[in-house]
Amino acid sequence: MGHLVNVAGAKLRSFSLVAGLALMAGTVAAPMAHAQVTAFRQAVAETAARDEDVAAFYRARSFEGIWSGDSAVGHRNALLSALENAGHHGLPTNRYDVDALIAQMQSARTPAELGAIEVLLTKTFLQYARDVQSGVLRPKSVDPLIVREVVYTPRLDLLAEFRNSNPTTFLRSLPPSSPEYTRLIAAKLRLETLQANGGWGPVVNAEKLEVGSTGPDVIALRNRLVAMGYLDRSVTASYDAQIVAAVEAFQRGHGLEVDGTAGPSTIAELNRPISERLQSIVVAMERERWFNQDKGDRHIWVNLADYSAQIVDFGEVTFTTRSVIGATPADRATPEFSDVMSHMVINPSWYVPRSIVTKEYLPQMQRNPGAAGQLLITDRNGRTVNRSNIDFNRYTARTFPFSMRQPPSNSNALGLVKFMFPNQYNIYLHDTPAKSLFGREVRAFSHGCIRLNDPFDFAYALLTPQTDDPEGLFQRLLRSGNESRLNLEQPVPVHLVYRTAFTSNSGQLEFRRDIYDRDRKIWNALTREGVAVPGVQG
Repeated sequence: MGHLVNVAGAKLRSFSLVAGLALMAGTVAAPMAHAQVTAFRQAVAETAARDEDVAAFYRARSFEGIWSGDSAVGHRNALLSALENAGHHGLPTNRYDVDALIAQMQSARTPAELGAIEVLLTKTFLQYARDVQSGVLRPKSVDPLIVREVVYTPRLDLLAEFRNSNPTTFLRSLPPSSPEYTRLIAAKLRLETLQANGGWGPVVNAEKLEVGSTGPDVIALRNRLVAMGYLDRSVTASYDAQIVAAVEAFQRGHGLEVDGTAGPSTIAELNRPISERLQSIVVAMERERWFNQDKGDRHIWVNLADYSAQIVDFGEVTFTTRSVIGATPADRATPEFSDVMSHMVINPSWYVPRSIVTKEYLPQMQRNPGAAGQLLITDRNGRTVNRSNIDFNRYTARTFPFSMRQPPSNSNALGLVKFMFPNQYNIYLHDTPAKSLFGREVRAFSHGCIRLNDPFDFAYALLTPQTDDPEGLFQRLLRSGNESRLNLEQPVPVHLVYRTAFTSNSGQLEFRRDIYDRDRKIWNALTREGVAVPGVQG
């Protein structure tokens, strides 16, 4: 280890590692060198013993080091360079303190000290690799409704692949390779630079601005829209057609009602500081790391925060529709997970979930036995029970022995079609008779399932790969009035995600409100781990 190493990173560093090992051939007598190597390996064994995986790795190597000697220069430099750039990924850089590592390397003299730094480098590599590949946090520990299953590469596999690969290439392969992750990194850097250069300028203090408005508040609005990239440089001091178009573009990019008027909700989003937007980007990058896996050549992408459902084919969005998601109380919010859509049910019955039966309908029927008359009451064998024969006040939510079902109809709560990806959360996509809700800006009204604005067109798009006449096939079954199951010949992965910061098809950075407060929880958890963004207000 007695040589000079140059480390690429935020700044060029050099340091020397002094080793009293046989690695420095010819500098010490053979018996002494052997004793030092033995002492080094003993130190590695003792230090590694605290970590089962690390201990197993070194035990398989007879406790020989992987960071020692001239042959390890490339691996050391690659790791230190990656650690220098960890902040670009929104990672907690204090976890991998490069300055402290270098200082310890420089000061290491004895075999015990060299063995300790050997194991420390391995543990630091494993920590960084896990963080940048699969995320800093475990989703379920942040919010119980983030039930995404993160794929973790076994630590011993990471070490083996790193040792047997080009180290720089291997480390660069760890973060998500998705275009979205790359664009988020670029957006983070762009906003950090903009913030360092003064941000978006003064906030807009008006409550409402519209066509015909003039004065300093319009100028502040204009300047902020220019700084955000929604308006070309302009000297206008009045709310003209250019500003209307820019406000509309801003509204589209932030999930707001698009009317060209800067009302209270639009101004509130305009005035959010860059630091807050940076937090959203960092959270989105963490979420992308949780999802560092194949999403499927064809898949369904439901962004809960965007109230949208899309079909994606080979990276291109081929269909999109508005959606309604679970309401904000935790017992109605839609969870985040992935599964596989296997079939659709046309003219579905609605089998009312037990929680809705006991919490909502039983109290209604106790007050009025004829309440919820559109629903059939069934026994445990599925047979319809005459509700006039039931004394609802005899039962509690725990003891109520009946189920409830709504037969197929235009007024069925599921509409005329539901799309099934059987899962333990009883969540699916479906039609709805409540069409007016799709015109709302905030669309969180369901009991957890996702309602679609264009369910028939969604069905046709899903069926296109398996029939020349998807609309005809669907409509024939629909017109029958019978409940029908229609299988997808090629099941389609479904991903229920929650992204308040993302890029559009054109690459434009967009933001949505944190309707479930999940991103705030993630950000707070990341800050506890040491993640930080520049705090200067935008």
